[in-house]
Amino acid sequence: MSSNPSGGGAAILFDIDGTLIDSTYHHALAWHRAFTRCDVAVPLWKVHRAIGMGGDKLVAHVAGDEVEKQHGDALREGWEEEYAEVLPEIRPLPGAAELVRRVAEQGYVVALASSGKKQFSEDAVKTLEIEDQVQVLTSADDAEQSKPEPDILASTLGRLDVTRAAFVGDTPYDVQAATRIGMRTVAVLTGGFSREELEGAGAAIVVKELTEVLDLAWDDLLQEPHTDQATDEDTDQDTDQ
Repeated sequence: MSSNPSGGGAAILFDIDGTLIDSTYHHALAWHRAFTRCDVAVPLWKVHRAIGMGGDKLVAHVAGDEVEKQHGDALREGWEEEYAEVLPEIRPLPGAAELVRRVAEQGYVVALASSGKKQFSEDAVKTLEIEDQVQVLTSADDAEQSKPEPDILASTLGRLDVTRAAFVGDTPYDVQAATRIGMRTVAVLTGGFSREELEGAGAAIVVKELTEVLDLAWDDLLQEPHTDQATDEDTDQDTDQ
C-alpha cells in the first residue's frame, strides 16, 4: 500500500465486502455454516440481511443475546474458518479496481474502511491489485464497535490529513455509519439490498454497480465529517422495515 497516509484535502473511503469484492454471499454462507456447527438454526436469508455488520453485532442481531452469550466466540471463530475456505473464489466486482485507480489519479486520498477481519481485507486489496492506490486500510481491529456505528470511519479519518470526505458502500449499515458523522454515501446494489432500503438509510446516490460512477464528480459529494459528534442512534434498526 501507499506509504503516504496523508496529503490532499479530500478522501474517498470505500467499504470492501459487497462494494469492491463479490463476497457478500460467501460471508453469509460462512456464517450460516458456523451457526450450523453450533446447532443454532438461523435461516440463510436472515444472515444475509445482517452482512455489513461486524461479528460483534451480527450474532445477537440474527440469533439473539442468549446465543451470543453461549456461542458468540465459537461462531466468530467458525465464520473465520469457513470464509477462509472460500477465499479462492472471491473476485473483484465490476469497475471496482478501475474506480479506485481513477479516484487516486484525480488526487483524492483513497482509504478502505471495513468491519471485516484485517487478514481478509488485506487479501481483498491483493485481489483487486490496488496496493499502490490505498493509503490507509482499517478493519474490525481498529474500531470499538462495527457498523452501523461510525467508529471504523472515524478511525480511518483520524489517520488522514483531510478536511472533506465521501464514502462508498453497499449496505444500509454503511450508509447509517457515514451519515452519523456527516459523510455522504454512494451506495451500490451489489450487496443485495434494495435501492429503496439504501435511499431510505440516507444514501446520496444509489447505483447498480460501480461502473456507473467511474466519471462521478466527487467534489459535489464531499463534506467535512464531524468525527467527534457521532450520534447514538439505535444500532439494532431492522432494515426489513
